Amino acid sequence: MGWMQDEAGLERCAANHVPLTPLSHLARAARVFPDREALVYGSRRWTYAAYHADVSRMAGGLAAMGIAPGDVVATLIPNLPGQVIAHFGVPAAGAVLNTINIRLEPDTVSYILGHGGAKILIADSQFIALAETAIATLPAPPILIEVQDDAAGYPATGRHMTFDDLLARGAADTPWIMPVDEWESLALNYTSGTTGRPKGVVYHHRGAYLMTMGTIVSWRMTLYPRLLTIVPLFHCNSWNHTWMLPVLGGCVVCCRDVTATAIYAALADEGVGFFGGAPIVLNLLVNAVETDRRTFAQPVEVFTAGAPPAAATLAAIEKLGFNVTHVYGLTETYGHVTECLWNDGAWDDLSLEDRAARKARQGVEMPMMEHITVVAEDMSEVPADATTQGEIVMRGNSVMKGYYRDPDATAEAFKGGYFHSGDLAVRHPDGHMQIVDRAKDIIISGGENVSSVEIEGALMHHPAVSLCAVVAQPDDRWGEVPCAFIELKRDAVVDADELIAFVRTRLAGFKVPKRVVFGELPKTSTGKIQKFELRAQARTL
Repeated sequence: MGWMQDEAGLERCAANHVPLTPLSHLARAARVFPDREALVYGSRRWTYAAYHADVSRMAGGLAAMGIAPGDVVATLIPNLPGQVIAHFGVPAAGAVLNTINIRLEPDTVSYILGHGGAKILIADSQFIALAETAIATLPAPPILIEVQDDAAGYPATGRHMTFDDLLARGAADTPWIMPVDEWESLALNYTSGTTGRPKGVVYHHRGAYLMTMGTIVSWRMTLYPRLLTIVPLFHCNSWNHTWMLPVLGGCVVCCRDVTATAIYAALADEGVGFFGGAPIVLNLLVNAVETDRRTFAQPVEVFTAGAPPAAATLAAIEKLGFNVTHVYGLTETYGHVTECLWNDGAWDDLSLEDRAARKARQGVEMPMMEHITVVAEDMSEVPADATTQGEIVMRGNSVMKGYYRDPDATAEAFKGGYFHSGDLAVRHPDGHMQIVDRAKDIIISGGENVSSVEIEGALMHHPAVSLCAVVAQPDDRWGEVPCAFIELKRDAVVDADELIAFVRTRLAGFKVPKRVVFGELPKTSTGKIQKFELRAQARTL
């Protein structure tokens, strides 16, 4: 108690305590880097001074339209400047940002708008019909504002107020409404809703601020990075990358449509050195035709997440000049919260295939997290033997406040003082975690637990396979058997028997797919394969 008794007069005050918020990053950048390039889309360029001014205009415009602190403002926009500006402009008005997946059907968009209580919906002209349909049946529909993109062939329809009109209602010197408490809500993101209605995940200012700082450390970023927006800005707020870039005076390069041509062009023409994306994006680059490829001189760092990347894919992309770091997280954790931390010396001399296998691990917690581990049902940590399976659980500042208007689901997710991911994994002797499967994706065949991820990894080594997904198919004898869905590379030819024989050389017999189905795989807008659709299809085969 001695030291505590001498703390009189050491109270928290305005001089020594400021609520943490990513808004501070852009406010500082406008002072420190006013003339540096901050935002790019095609021929359009914003300096930090101009970026900050547009954010201020947006905050003022929203206030002029009646938006008050705590109100929800939703967006339905691809990775474009309007969406980037909204990431600062909405919270600068004291409001909560709700970015909505542009690939959802009207009924789900309508549910999200109604559940979240959005007062305004800002929608890209390409998706204005979707927005109009979604709000048509709402008893208290949000005001619809349209963001046109003439360069991409999506002019304003003339039916709604435009984003430029919104900015014109504000002023470049509009004061920002900063959070009084860093626990205040910053963003509302909805889960994919593959097993029912999507859940509303609430982020706070503190979690996003610390997420940005931890990511900079883990991604080994230095001053003036240039980042390409491949991860959708509606998906975990693009893993918080837009909120992060002003810390280092970096530049966000917008990419409306994710294609190999667009990515290689950004690398060659814009000097992009960083981007994140699902393994499908890596596949896109590896399998690009020669006419889509461009040469680039700078090193390119890639964060990949969304599904365990196949070792074969990681090995192939490393040869093209990309350094891939596998990260892992969920909507509930603001995006990535673990990293496969490269073990210099011990892993450097491994073969290319073995190096790629190490990179496919989910790894260890990133700096902004307190503890992430794998536990048994009684919450005891499983041994680090690379065999014993358990559930990944986590605690730290970059975990959601909870599910909006769903206290029961929140309490269930936070049992035992940790967030429960629902992902099954093992711990390696060096402490790195590796996902075995989602709990719902485990195949129980003849009493044996079969990992769909393991089978997918084996299939991806076949030179004809571009993408694959393995799900359980009901079977009278075994209960369930593995069923593989295959998307082949361009012009590749292979039959089911050959693929089954190929997997048999790598895995035990009970893990070999009993059926192979060829065709394009259903995917979400973030590149995740929609296994729930494949499970439904497998039940009909």
